[in-house]
Amino acid sequence: MVEDGHLKIASMQGNCSAEEWQSRVDLAACYRLVDLYGMSDMMANHISMRVPDQEGAFLINAYGMMYEEITASSLIKIDVEGNILSKPDFGELNYGINKAGYVIHSAVHAARPDLACVIHTHSWASMAVSALACGLLPITQTAMRFLKIGYHDYQGVVLNLQEQESLLKDIGEKEALLLRNHGAMTVGRTVGEAFNWMHRLELSCRTQLAAMACNTPLVEVSPAVLEETWNNYQPGTRRPYGLMEWPALLRKLDRLDPSYKT
Repeated sequence: MVEDGHLKIASMQGNCSAEEWQSRVDLAACYRLVDLYGMSDMMANHISMRVPDQEGAFLINAYGMMYEEITASSLIKIDVEGNILSKPDFGELNYGINKAGYVIHSAVHAARPDLACVIHTHSWASMAVSALACGLLPITQTAMRFLKIGYHDYQGVVLNLQEQESLLKDIGEKEALLLRNHGAMTVGRTVGEAFNWMHRLELSCRTQLAAMACNTPLVEVSPAVLEETWNNYQPGTRRPYGLMEWPALLRKLDRLDPSYKT
């Protein structure tokens, strides 16, 4: 199963629909990109994607694989009840799914059928900002995009299904959520949209920490300008996020390592 440091996993392409396979390729690409942009945490965290032609089914990573080695065929298909619908042959490794990932992602997929992708990270920047009482500050144009970001109080490792209700209440119709003392989550109607939100959220967190580290007063922007800027980033004002960026990001991956598509 392992050869030259790579897991050898048989292709799942012949065992699923064309729609599911495309979702697998896109989701594997998202895992690689999250790692490439410095937002992964070894084998922790999860990115999930709805299977477009199967109600209640979504794809998620195998617990035990690094983001940098995720492929389209390595993803596991489960339903919102946590049942494994299909998975590749991992041999003696016999990887399954992580329960905490299931609890978070199944809640969103079950309640928000309009969403295709959910990304949850433990990056150093998002964890640091999630632990600040002030939360994310709208001190840069990028951060102003998250003027009305949601917050979810820490309740321990997310293993209890009862936490799903408060999680859904806190994200509401928002695109981004800071999990207090934990990390970050973004959602999107496409995988490209969800990644775009997460990439910008990460930049916002990093720049805030850099500015605060200078120990000098921060320049404030008027509430009116903040509101106008936030509105310029809303779905009803501009083209969907990821529409232009995602194809370019896939080309970037193809230049670096196209094995995500296998």
